[in-house]
Amino acid sequence: MSALARSYFFLPVLLFLCLLLLSCERDPQLKPLKQDAIILAFGDSLTYGTGAKQDQSYPAQLEKLIKKSVINAGISGEISAKGLRRLPYLLQTHQPDLVILCHGANDILRKMDLAKTKSNMQKMIAMIHQNNSQVILLSVPEFSLFLHPAPFYSELATENNIPLMDNMLSGILLNPALKSDQVHPNADGYMTIALKIKDLMEEIGGLRQSSNL
Repeated sequence: MSALARSYFFLPVLLFLCLLLLSCERDPQLKPLKQDAIILAFGDSLTYGTGAKQDQSYPAQLEKLIKKSVINAGISGEISAKGLRRLPYLLQTHQPDLVILCHGANDILRKMDLAKTKSNMQKMIAMIHQNNSQVILLSVPEFSLFLHPAPFYSELATENNIPLMDNMLSGILLNPALKSDQVHPNADGYMTIALKIKDLMEEIGGLRQSSNL
């Protein structure tokens, strides 16, 4: 095979590798969190920890895993419109370095207008960014047979260039061993959430040692 032929043979491979590298570079990253960073876990019953003891909620278990302060700001039964009104006070009071946002489940369960839910979530994300806080978004599944994540979460992640955990809750709620009822994890399920969030934070830089300790 001539040198010219070899170059034509390997060109598609090189182009593919370049595209792969570029796509990786575009993946949303986190700035390394300080040793004394404050993390705000904001949401509804999935954040509060319904279905397990309070010290078995995912924020409580995450705090132990990453050895940073994780505030549980979950309220059972809350819809996104009420969460939107509640968030500013929490941001002002705690000044979190990172917000883990998991909301909208009750809107989905009550068959509310999900375009409005998406709008409420967008306002939450904008509010978090205006507070100079980072954000990780957790998708909530549509509570149907296959528990696919509601599509607006991936739309929000793309539009705001923020990290997304898209299928995690779906996978947990499809596993009877990890849930306390049809819509809530049990203690093992919440530990799974905490472990997966920790893994994501490590992968995208949040738990890398910060120069500002």
